[in-house]
Amino acid sequence: MAATKPDLYKILGVGRNATDEEIKKAYRRLARRFHPDTNQGDAQAEERFKEVSAAYDVLSDPEKRRAYDRGTGPFAPGGPAGGNFDPSAFGGSFSDILSNLFGGGAGAGRASGGAGQRTARPRAQRGRDLETEVSLSFEEAVEGTQTSLAVPTATTCETCHGSGARPGTSPTICPVCHGRGVEQQGQGVFSISKPCHRCGGSGSIIEDPCATCGGSGARRTIKRLKVNIPAGVRDGSRVRIAGKGEVGMNGGEPGDLFVVTRVSDSPIFRHLGDRVEVEVPLTVAEALRGATVEVPTLNGSKKLRVAPGTRHGTLQRLRGEGAPKLGGRRGERGDIHYRFVIELPRELTREQQKAVDELAKVFDGNPRARLFRGRTEARA
Repeated sequence: MAATKPDLYKILGVGRNATDEEIKKAYRRLARRFHPDTNQGDAQAEERFKEVSAAYDVLSDPEKRRAYDRGTGPFAPGGPAGGNFDPSAFGGSFSDILSNLFGGGAGAGRASGGAGQRTARPRAQRGRDLETEVSLSFEEAVEGTQTSLAVPTATTCETCHGSGARPGTSPTICPVCHGRGVEQQGQGVFSISKPCHRCGGSGSIIEDPCATCGGSGARRTIKRLKVNIPAGVRDGSRVRIAGKGEVGMNGGEPGDLFVVTRVSDSPIFRHLGDRVEVEVPLTVAEALRGATVEVPTLNGSKKLRVAPGTRHGTLQRLRGEGAPKLGGRRGERGDIHYRFVIELPRELTREQQKAVDELAKVFDGNPRARLFRGRTEARA
């Protein structure tokens, strides 16, 4: 009785109506779980990894997936098989599949000239991301600002225009990986792709490097630019400036610039999570009988009502008067919390001492009596 081929959707643990993104996420999760590097010597995990990779190769390709769903492809469910996948049915080996999955599937350059003199079409490479720091005052962080930066970076070499080769010459195809940028390790059907040791993954080598850049295709320089820091950043925030990193090589897109903000302390305001907090000193009289006090805000001042009998450390909130919420809706701001602290004089004047003595007569009784009352009742 002929064996039936396995259900590729079941192998990845997704439904037949799964989106491309769901299939990709399922593959990545399973690939990490069964990858040979984390399961060395586990033949079962290795076989599972091969199945997952082959299933993804089919379901991630719209044409192969349609053929599979129609039941006309080599991996069609229910079709005759020997019980194993045959990647060659789709024109590739498992190493080809892995190369494509992990970004190593670029083809070799075109031949132009005799044997061993083929020129390579350099791969496009995305520029590196850069990171720098900027110092801001508390007010600049709250309201946002524009600041000037000087960032060490690399720019395209003006002599070789980024190719790395001396003008009049061209990079040649790597003889080890034949332009693929990757080489395989392993035995038999299964192999693992890694960047080529000869060309470093570029797929090409430079026999006659540019004298200006030494074959790198780039030169170090200082990039000066002005960037807008959004309102609401805090100490340690990372602001992404898209496309302002290092230039891409061979037509690749530039990297990004990440600006880390270092915010100085304010003598009045303090960031605590999503809110701003201010300490408001009160006199004993204000705390006892209540008062209306003026307090600072980020844009001026407001008046707050202090309730009679306010205790030390009491918090009162003003909604929407805090710092803008970074990444929030336009105009959305946090709150300011005012913490009332009762200030006591270190030394009393004669007049103050007299007033305190009179107050003590009015507020008679011992508030600590309840600390001992429960113990006495328990003994009884």
